[in-house]
Amino acid sequence: MTAVTTTPTTKAPRPSYASRLLPLIGPIVLFLVWDIVVRLKLVSPVLLPTPWATLVALFNGLMGGPLLTDFLASLSRIMQAFVLAAVVGVPLGVLLGSNERAYRSVEFLIDFFRSTPSSALIPLFLMIFGVSDLNKVAIAAFAAVLVILFNSAYGVINARKQRVMAARVMGATRWQIFKDVLIWESLQPTFVGLRSGVSMALVIVIVAEMFIGSETGLGNRIINAQQVLNVRDMYAAILAAGALGYILNIVFLVLEKRVVHWSGR
Repeated sequence: MTAVTTTPTTKAPRPSYASRLLPLIGPIVLFLVWDIVVRLKLVSPVLLPTPWATLVALFNGLMGGPLLTDFLASLSRIMQAFVLAAVVGVPLGVLLGSNERAYRSVEFLIDFFRSTPSSALIPLFLMIFGVSDLNKVAIAAFAAVLVILFNSAYGVINARKQRVMAARVMGATRWQIFKDVLIWESLQPTFVGLRSGVSMALVIVIVAEMFIGSETGLGNRIINAQQVLNVRDMYAAILAAGALGYILNIVFLVLEKRVVHWSGR
């Protein structure tokens, strides 16, 4: 009787403590350079406050100050625009991608409007929706839906042909191939589109808050602070907008890893 030897499965090594701190190097260097520039007076203190003063203004503002109200207002508009874009873009992209002829027939329109700067369409949306929150949500949703739709359709069109052919060999119907193969194959590019879409919605909402009549929002706060040279509040609002974009990106990366855990297999 021969003994069966089994090789123990090796677990992936955990990242060291030093490697976990690597993402902090960039921000630390940025704030050090910022502090040196201010101390050496390479830029006038009227135009550039110290990093510490900016971080204090950011912290105080988000801990119940007026900055928190603007932060939540922008977040609300961004999420409304994103949800609207996702509800329209994902199903439409999957349907168009499953019929390549249908997609090719509208490909020019999708690429044309996707390549057109959405901020250039602000006057058009002003004429349609007027000066309102609906305007900001609508133009951000329009910009995001094109990105989401394109990525969803691209994922279906470029689904792995081997898996589609294997399903056909096993006798799967076109509907079964669509729901059991194409949709799942399109999930990874769809998540890329969703991540890009929420970033696009954030950019457009901030721009719209700056240049379309608004009483709240980070964009409105940035432009108002700039006009009265309240540079601490201006930089604090800019950092808050950047932090919001970074957090949303991380959330979608985590969701993608959990939902599309089979990616690359």
